[in-house]
Amino acid sequence: MVPSARSRTALTLYTTADDIQCHRARLVLAAKGVSYERVLVDPGKPPEDLLDLNPYGSTPTLVDRDLTLYDASVVCEYLDERYPHPPLMPIDPLSRARLRVAAVRIEKDWLTEVDTIRAGGRSAEPARKRLRAHLLAALPLFKAAKFFLNPEMSLADCLVAPVVWRLPWLGVDLGREGKPIVDYGERLFHSQGFARSMTEQEKAMRT
Repeated sequence: MVPSARSRTALTLYTTADDIQCHRARLVLAAKGVSYERVLVDPGKPPEDLLDLNPYGSTPTLVDRDLTLYDASVVCEYLDERYPHPPLMPIDPLSRARLRVAAVRIEKDWLTEVDTIRAGGRSAEPARKRLRAHLLAALPLFKAAKFFLNPEMSLADCLVAPVVWRLPWLGVDLGREGKPIVDYGERLFHSQGFARSMTEQEKAMRT
């Protein structure tokens, strides 16, 4: 069902239950303390109303009254500008650019391996090793500040934290060497915002 004119006065987010990019968008909304309608979508089976809004039927898809946005980066940056408090990007252009480049690297390197692991088969174990290597190579970025590349929580953390949350579920053990990454995750996981961002399926990944 397409959201009614009345319901469109609030935000609507079309999301799957356990996708990292969808979790990323939900974490931004939780960090902002914004109320929204969550519409769960079965992967690969976009409902007709979503296809009416987004020709790709992809998630996350955000509807804000007459505006429809898709692509996780676009959705998250819009939310940060639409709801400026607390800000989730630094003020200076150099720091913002660094965080954006880091997000691109994570999407291309880390999330590609996550998809391969989830697909299973012979490729899963090599992908686990590659993902572990990518994360350990990023240790200096985790050590540089309290959050990822930034003294305050940013949009980059909204992408990194869902990956770190899933590591045990994906069968990726960082070992003693990865303790700074584990510690980073624990700082975020115990926040009320992170708890609000999760679906029941995501919560079950660590039960």
